[in-house]
Amino acid sequence: MVSTQWALPRLVVAAPASGHGKTTVATGLLAALRRRGLTVSPHKVGPDYIDPGYHALAASRPGRNLDPFLVGAERIAPLLRHGASVPTPADIAVVEGVMGLHDGAVGRRDYASTAHVARLIEAPVLLVLDTTAQGRSAAALTLGMAAFDPAVRIGGVILNRVGSPRHETLLRDALAEVGVPVLGAVTRAAEVAAPARHLGLVPVAERAPESVAIVTALAELVEATVDLDAVLDLARTAPPLTIPAWDPVTAVGGPADAERPVVALAGGPAFTFSYAETAELLTAAGADVVTVDPLRDPTLPAGTRAVVIGGGFPEAYAEALAGNATLRAELADFDGPIVAECAGLLYLGRSLDGVPMCGRLDLTARMTGRLTLGYREALAVTDSPVARAGEPVRGHEFHRTTTDPTHGDRSAWRWDDAEHGFVSGRVHASYLHTHWAGHPAAARRLVEACR
Repeated sequence: MVSTQWALPRLVVAAPASGHGKTTVATGLLAALRRRGLTVSPHKVGPDYIDPGYHALAASRPGRNLDPFLVGAERIAPLLRHGASVPTPADIAVVEGVMGLHDGAVGRRDYASTAHVARLIEAPVLLVLDTTAQGRSAAALTLGMAAFDPAVRIGGVILNRVGSPRHETLLRDALAEVGVPVLGAVTRAAEVAAPARHLGLVPVAERAPESVAIVTALAELVEATVDLDAVLDLARTAPPLTIPAWDPVTAVGGPADAERPVVALAGGPAFTFSYAETAELLTAAGADVVTVDPLRDPTLPAGTRAVVIGGGFPEAYAEALAGNATLRAELADFDGPIVAECAGLLYLGRSLDGVPMCGRLDLTARMTGRLTLGYREALAVTDSPVARAGEPVRGHEFHRTTTDPTHGDRSAWRWDDAEHGFVSGRVHASYLHTHWAGHPAAARRLVEACR
């Protein structure tokens, strides 16, 4: 475990609200700094899986999430340090915020907000402003954002979607009045907009060539419009990190014995929702983690003893998933533990929008027009390969589908006075997404279940 101080330059890219261009600026910064020869560590506040995919493509290392609700506030700085340390130490960490700077978990003030994370990691904030329909008021907005929480230091502003040189001059003059430096002015550039879907941006894995082109365009845009030297100077004002790095081996207590069972982790375009720490914790607990793509791989990896199927967009690939009949049949008969979250739940059912799935669980699923979204505080209802009955777990929901029935005779979780999910034999499946860094016992329990 690393315990010495580390003067890691770092900053948080935030905005007054969603839609101001945080992902555009953060991804462009990551790519532009990497093109300078720097090793850049990408991070995202909140539970989002999709933005970190673009970050990873830009930085050429895993995009990692920093979510106090899911993992606990005490793990945020250690997880930042861990992510910035592997596979090699980074020269700078760029953290993209979530929603508006001060927007936290509902009913918890600013807990789990971008401002909360900025305080926890002692990082300056680079505020992104959508200036499409404002002029001098941008300065008032920035001043209010800075004064709302004096413990959060706004070190500079990126003006986004600037319409003209005259518009930029007006904005710069206004920001100078309140003493906040402008570190860049990004012009409107529709050609670098990533396409969206019902749950947000289309994941990188689904459109790799186009995603590479988008990231390249973002790098060039930021290089042309942002003062990268000033951004680096701002990042270097962050104080040294003194808290030890999070360590997956310590978190799970080390491997139980010499045997290393194979755990298949679903990946590929249909199953892109997975935190990097999941594989790290399983490996630390003694497993050999091998990726399986249910769209293309006809069988599970040789020697597979357990399967983890995370979230994604199976509804966009239902026909292709159905076409891989050999893997569906193998999963229907697989006698090892299976852990499935959201998309994995749908894939294990009988059908999705009438298209046949694995049939391992006696349920049907369909798309709806309703978005189910939010943090959840759950209790495990049934002993399973990832939790003991009565154990509390924090997670989040993010889907537009529903299942019939909504839970099994032996349900997985209980929250809001209702039961959710399915425990059937050695299968644990539900809509709840969890971050195992906040629940490392899940990895240890799953590997032990393999044995």
